[in-house]
Amino acid sequence: MSTKDITAKVKRIKALQLKADELTAEIESLKDEVKAEMTAQGVDELTAGVFKVSYKDVTTNRFDTTRFKKLHEDIYKMFVNVTTSKRFTIS
Repeated sequence: MSTKDITAKVKRIKALQLKADELTAEIESLKDEVKAEMTAQGVDELTAGVFKVSYKDVTTNRFDTTRFKKLHEDIYKMFVNVTTSKRFTIS
């Protein structure tokens, strides 16, 4: 593949990423509007045509690795797995 081909592909990637970012922003804006309406109505579920929409509190349990590391650094080190991966970036 020539430098010209790679440049064209990178330009296309950047253009598509911009569109994806714009779509993501629009999606989030629409979600925020629906969530605001649900909050105003005081509901956590509603039916909109054939769609069922829910906006509920979710409780999760997460392990506090930072705190654990501070309190039990020796045990933490025994269970840490170092991994290597590749990251693709365009700047």
